[in-house]
Amino acid sequence: MTTASGRGGLLLAVAVAAIAGVFAVDPIRQDLAYHAFADQRRLLGVPHALNVLSNAAFLIAGAWALVRVARAALDRWERVAGHTFALGLVLTALGSAWYHLAPGNATLVWDRLPLSTLFPVIFAVVIGDRVSMAAGRWLLAPLALGAIASVLWWQRADDLRAYALAQFLPMVLIPLMLVLLPGCRPAAPLVAGIALYAAAKLAELGDHALFALGGLVSGHTLKHLMSAAAAVLIVLWLVPRPRA
Repeated sequence: MTTASGRGGLLLAVAVAAIAGVFAVDPIRQDLAYHAFADQRRLLGVPHALNVLSNAAFLIAGAWALVRVARAALDRWERVAGHTFALGLVLTALGSAWYHLAPGNATLVWDRLPLSTLFPVIFAVVIGDRVSMAAGRWLLAPLALGAIASVLWWQRADDLRAYALAQFLPMVLIPLMLVLLPGCRPAAPLVAGIALYAAAKLAELGDHALFALGGLVSGHTLKHLMSAAAAVLIVLWLVPRPRA
Protein backbone atom coordinates (compact mmCIF):
# COMPACT_ATOMS: atom_id res chain seq x y z
CA MET A 1 0.00 0.00 0.00
CA THR A 2 1.62 3.26 -1.11
CA THR A 3 -1.22 5.76 -1.10
CA ALA A 4 -2.17 7.75 1.97
CA SER A 5 -5.67 6.26 1.89
CA GLY A 6 -4.21 2.75 1.69
CA ARG A 7 -1.95 3.36 4.67
CA GLY A 8 -4.84 4.87 6.60
CA GLY A 9 -6.96 1.86 5.73
CA LEU A 10 -4.26 -0.46 7.07
CA LEU A 11 -4.17 1.42 10.38
CA LEU A 12 -7.94 1.29 10.63
CA ALA A 13 -7.94 -2.44 9.87
CA VAL A 14 -5.38 -3.09 12.62
CA ALA A 15 -7.45 -1.08 15.11
CA VAL A 16 -10.70 -2.85 14.21
CA ALA A 17 -9.03 -6.27 14.34
CA ALA A 18 -7.53 -5.51 17.75
CA ILE A 19 -10.84 -4.30 19.18
CA ALA A 20 -12.71 -7.30 17.78
CA GLY A 21 -10.05 -9.71 19.02
CA VAL A 22 -9.98 -8.32 22.55
CA PHE A 23 -13.74 -8.45 23.00
CA ALA A 24 -14.00 -11.89 21.38
CA VAL A 25 -12.23 -13.44 24.37
CA ASP A 26 -13.74 -13.98 27.81
CA PRO A 27 -13.45 -11.20 30.39
CA ILE A 28 -9.94 -10.89 31.80
CA ARG A 29 -9.93 -10.89 35.59
CA GLN A 30 -7.30 -9.19 37.70
CA ASP A 31 -4.87 -11.83 38.95
CA LEU A 32 -4.51 -11.21 42.69
CA ALA A 33 -1.00 -12.68 42.53
CA TYR A 34 -0.05 -9.46 40.68
CA HIS A 35 0.07 -7.70 44.06
CA ALA A 36 2.74 -10.05 45.45
CA PHE A 37 5.81 -8.03 44.44
CA ALA A 38 9.30 -9.40 44.93
CA ASP A 39 10.71 -6.57 47.03
CA GLN A 40 8.90 -6.53 50.37
CA ARG A 41 11.62 -4.64 52.27
CA ARG A 42 10.76 -1.86 54.71
CA LEU A 43 12.95 1.26 54.89
CA LEU A 44 12.59 4.05 57.44
CA GLY A 45 9.16 2.70 58.31
CA VAL A 46 7.97 2.68 54.69
CA PRO A 47 6.62 -0.73 53.57
CA HIS A 48 7.68 -1.97 50.14
CA ALA A 49 10.01 1.01 50.26
CA LEU A 50 11.76 0.94 46.88
CA ASN A 51 8.53 0.32 44.99
CA VAL A 52 7.01 3.29 46.84
CA LEU A 53 9.97 5.69 46.72
CA SER A 54 10.89 4.99 43.09
CA ASN A 55 7.70 6.83 42.13
CA ALA A 56 9.61 10.02 42.83
CA ALA A 57 10.97 9.56 39.30
CA PHE A 58 7.45 10.11 37.90
CA LEU A 59 7.02 13.16 40.12
CA ILE A 60 10.28 14.71 38.89
CA ALA A 61 9.51 13.89 35.25
CA GLY A 62 5.99 15.33 35.57
CA ALA A 63 7.14 18.56 37.23
CA TRP A 64 9.81 19.05 34.56
CA ALA A 65 7.25 18.33 31.83
CA LEU A 66 4.83 20.92 33.25
CA VAL A 67 7.55 23.57 33.08
CA ARG A 68 8.64 22.54 29.58
CA VAL A 69 5.08 22.62 28.22
CA ALA A 70 4.44 26.00 29.85
CA ARG A 71 7.48 27.45 28.05
CA ALA A 72 6.70 25.89 24.66
CA ALA A 73 5.17 27.43 21.57
CA LEU A 74 2.32 24.96 20.96
CA ASP A 75 -1.14 25.06 19.50
CA ARG A 76 -3.75 25.37 22.24
CA TRP A 77 -4.96 21.76 22.01
CA GLU A 78 -1.39 20.45 21.99
CA ARG A 79 -0.69 22.49 25.11
CA VAL A 80 -3.73 20.87 26.73
CA ALA A 81 -2.37 17.47 25.69
CA GLY A 82 1.06 18.32 27.10
CA HIS A 83 -0.34 19.52 30.40
CA THR A 84 -2.58 16.44 30.62
CA PHE A 85 0.42 14.15 30.03
CA ALA A 86 2.55 16.02 32.58
CA LEU A 87 -0.21 16.10 35.19
CA GLY A 88 -0.82 12.41 34.52
CA LEU A 89 2.82 11.73 35.44
CA VAL A 90 2.49 13.67 38.69
CA LEU A 91 -0.74 11.88 39.61
CA THR A 92 0.77 8.53 38.61
CA ALA A 93 3.58 9.18 41.10
CA LEU A 94 1.06 9.82 43.87
CA GLY A 95 -1.34 7.04 42.89
CA SER A 96 1.36 4.43 42.42
CA ALA A 97 3.03 5.33 45.72
CA TRP A 98 -0.34 4.98 47.47
CA TYR A 99 -0.92 1.62 45.82
CA HIS A 100 2.48 0.22 46.74
CA LEU A 101 2.04 1.15 50.39
CA ALA A 102 -0.76 -1.46 50.54
CA PRO A 103 -1.03 -3.39 47.24
CA GLY A 104 -4.53 -4.57 46.36
CA ASN A 105 -7.32 -3.95 43.89
CA ALA A 106 -8.77 -1.14 46.02
CA THR A 107 -5.56 0.91 45.82
CA LEU A 108 -4.55 -0.23 42.31
CA VAL A 109 -7.37 1.82 40.82
CA TRP A 110 -5.63 5.05 41.95
CA ASP A 111 -2.47 3.93 40.20
CA ARG A 112 -4.23 3.03 36.97
CA LEU A 113 -6.55 6.03 36.63
CA PRO A 114 -3.84 8.63 35.81
CA LEU A 115 -1.54 6.08 34.16
CA SER A 116 -4.28 5.06 31.73
CA THR A 117 -4.39 8.49 30.07
CA LEU A 118 -0.72 8.78 29.16
CA PHE A 119 -0.45 6.79 25.92
CA PRO A 120 -3.94 7.76 24.64
CA VAL A 121 -2.97 11.44 24.99
CA ILE A 122 0.24 10.91 23.04
CA PHE A 123 -1.72 8.84 20.51
CA ALA A 124 -3.95 11.87 19.86
CA VAL A 125 -0.92 14.10 19.28
CA VAL A 126 0.60 11.55 16.89
CA ILE A 127 -2.69 11.53 14.99
CA GLY A 128 -2.50 15.33 14.85
CA ASP A 129 1.05 15.18 13.54
CA ARG A 130 0.70 12.27 11.12
CA VAL A 131 -2.96 12.25 10.01
CA SER A 132 -4.56 15.65 10.54
CA MET A 133 -4.46 18.37 13.18
CA ALA A 134 -8.25 18.43 13.36
CA ALA A 135 -8.48 14.68 13.95
CA GLY A 136 -5.94 14.81 16.76
CA ARG A 137 -7.66 17.79 18.38
CA TRP A 138 -11.11 16.19 18.33
CA LEU A 139 -9.90 12.78 19.46
CA LEU A 140 -7.87 14.03 22.43
CA ALA A 141 -10.71 14.20 24.95
CA PRO A 142 -12.52 10.99 23.83
CA LEU A 143 -9.29 8.97 23.95
CA ALA A 144 -8.34 10.25 27.40
CA LEU A 145 -11.84 9.85 28.82
CA GLY A 146 -12.19 6.42 27.23
CA ALA A 147 -9.00 5.31 28.97
CA ILE A 148 -10.31 6.54 32.32
CA ALA A 149 -13.61 4.77 31.67
CA SER A 150 -11.71 1.53 31.00
CA VAL A 151 -10.25 1.67 34.52
CA LEU A 152 -13.64 2.39 36.06
CA TRP A 153 -15.12 -0.53 34.13
CA TRP A 154 -12.38 -2.82 35.43
CA GLN A 155 -13.09 -1.64 38.99
CA ARG A 156 -16.81 -2.28 38.54
CA ALA A 157 -16.79 -5.52 36.52
CA ASP A 158 -13.30 -6.96 37.14
CA ASP A 159 -12.76 -7.05 33.39
CA LEU A 160 -9.42 -5.80 32.06
CA ARG A 161 -10.17 -6.10 28.35
CA ALA A 162 -10.99 -2.42 27.77
CA TYR A 163 -8.06 -1.30 29.92
CA ALA A 164 -5.66 -3.54 27.99
CA LEU A 165 -6.99 -2.13 24.73
CA ALA A 166 -6.59 1.48 25.91
CA GLN A 167 -3.01 0.81 27.00
CA PHE A 168 -1.60 -1.41 24.29
CA LEU A 169 -3.42 -0.48 21.08
CA PRO A 170 -1.74 2.96 20.99
CA MET A 171 1.62 1.22 21.50
CA VAL A 172 0.92 -0.78 18.32
CA LEU A 173 -0.62 1.98 16.21
CA ILE A 174 1.85 4.74 17.08
CA PRO A 175 4.91 2.90 15.63
CA LEU A 176 2.87 1.96 12.56
CA MET A 177 1.90 5.61 12.05
CA LEU A 178 5.52 6.71 12.44
CA VAL A 179 6.56 4.23 9.75
CA LEU A 180 3.67 4.70 7.33
CA LEU A 181 2.84 8.40 7.55
CA PRO A 182 5.02 11.53 7.33
CA GLY A 183 4.98 14.08 10.14
CA CYS A 184 6.53 17.34 11.28
CA ARG A 185 8.06 16.26 14.58
CA PRO A 186 11.31 14.23 14.55
CA ALA A 187 10.31 10.69 15.49
CA ALA A 188 13.52 9.60 17.23
CA PRO A 189 12.65 10.70 20.81
CA LEU A 190 9.20 9.10 20.61
CA VAL A 191 10.58 5.84 19.18
CA ALA A 192 13.21 5.74 21.93
CA GLY A 193 10.56 6.46 24.57
CA ILE A 194 8.27 3.68 23.36
CA ALA A 195 11.19 1.24 23.17
CA LEU A 196 12.29 2.10 26.72
CA TYR A 197 8.73 1.73 28.00
CA ALA A 198 8.48 -1.68 26.35
CA ALA A 199 11.72 -2.65 28.11
CA ALA A 200 10.22 -1.37 31.37
CA LYS A 201 7.22 -3.68 30.90
CA LEU A 202 9.61 -6.60 30.39
CA ALA A 203 11.36 -5.64 33.64
CA GLU A 204 7.97 -5.66 35.35
CA LEU A 205 7.31 -9.18 34.08
CA GLY A 206 10.70 -10.22 35.43
CA ASP A 207 10.09 -8.65 38.84
CA HIS A 208 11.04 -11.71 40.91
CA ALA A 209 13.76 -12.95 38.56
CA LEU A 210 15.61 -9.62 38.55
CA PHE A 211 15.33 -9.29 42.32
CA ALA A 212 16.75 -12.78 42.74
CA LEU A 213 19.91 -11.86 40.81
CA GLY A 214 21.40 -9.85 43.65
CA GLY A 215 18.61 -8.85 45.98
CA LEU A 216 19.29 -5.17 45.36
CA VAL A 217 16.53 -3.96 43.05
CA SER A 218 13.40 -5.64 41.71
CA GLY A 219 12.00 -5.62 38.22
CA HIS A 220 9.05 -3.53 39.35
CA THR A 221 11.26 -0.82 40.83
CA LEU A 222 13.23 -0.78 37.57
CA LYS A 223 9.94 -0.51 35.70
CA HIS A 224 9.14 2.72 37.57
CA LEU A 225 12.55 4.25 36.84
CA MET A 226 12.62 3.18 33.19
CA SER A 227 9.03 4.30 32.58
CA ALA A 228 9.79 7.75 34.00
CA ALA A 229 12.84 8.01 31.72
CA ALA A 230 10.65 6.92 28.79
CA ALA A 231 8.19 9.69 29.66
CA VAL A 232 11.02 12.26 29.50
CA LEU A 233 11.91 11.11 25.99
CA ILE A 234 8.26 11.29 24.94
CA VAL A 235 7.99 14.86 26.27
CA LEU A 236 11.09 15.76 24.25
CA TRP A 237 9.15 14.62 21.19
CA LEU A 238 5.97 16.41 22.25
CA VAL A 239 7.76 19.68 23.04
CA PRO A 240 10.88 19.74 20.84
CA ARG A 241 11.69 23.45 21.15
CA PRO A 242 10.57 25.30 24.31
CA ARG A 243 10.88 29.09 24.28
CA ALA A 244 14.02 30.56 25.84
